[in-house]
Amino acid sequence: MDLNQMFSLEGKVALVTGGAYGIGFAIAEALAGAGAKIAFNCRSQANLDKALADYQAKGIDAKGYICDVTHEDAVKQLVARIETELGPVEILVNNAGIIKRIPMLEMDAEDFRQVVDIDLVGPFICAKAVIPGMLKLGRGKIINICSMMSELGRETVSAYAAAKGGLKMLTRNICSEYGEANIQCNGIGPGYIATPQTAPLRERQADGSRHPFDQFILSKTPAARWGTPEDLMGPAVFLASAASDFVNGHILYVDGGILAYIGKQP
Repeated sequence: MDLNQMFSLEGKVALVTGGAYGIGFAIAEALAGAGAKIAFNCRSQANLDKALADYQAKGIDAKGYICDVTHEDAVKQLVARIETELGPVEILVNNAGIIKRIPMLEMDAEDFRQVVDIDLVGPFICAKAVIPGMLKLGRGKIINICSMMSELGRETVSAYAAAKGGLKMLTRNICSEYGEANIQCNGIGPGYIATPQTAPLRERQADGSRHPFDQFILSKTPAARWGTPEDLMGPAVFLASAASDFVNGHILYVDGGILAYIGKQP
């Protein structure tokens, strides 16, 4: 197999959850560029309409659906629709997620459960829905969007860190259960990525100086910059393609080197 074939996703159906914008949209764009047929979901008609227009502007004929990944019956129906309209899902990217930055002692259990439900239970439900089809195909790729918080803790993100740590272990367990069936389940752990969600952390202060958190991230990142959604495109294509057929249960951290770095001496 030559390199072009190795990385080609021609004709494969990819479901990217939360693929309406940000990281999910960039990953879907990358998979489409490698030849995949794209399906994505979001939770509102307004987001769906905007996303479809954005995909069309990129020249991508994506199929969009309204679906909440925490509702098991709805996800089963979503996968069945995709199979009917596009074909069996061969690539699943579990990207849908939320974060609530609340100190632990101020966080209600309801908020904690909501984060875990979307960020951890949702990927379980989606993986469970697509694995039977992958077993029939004799192959499949599942990519879970983990986080540096799969490895590290930080103030105000107890629920998110718990969920993403759990997602890391779910990734390894799917590998353990279904690796023999030629299903590879890996994760991508983004570092701090410049998206609309992180924009408030990068805003200039009234005096023109950097936001304190922006300064902190730059000081902790050997690459000395925030990542971009485009930085995740190559890793996603690699993990979705035949190039990664013997890579399983692995979390690929795309973080500019943060996890390798102790930081500058004060």
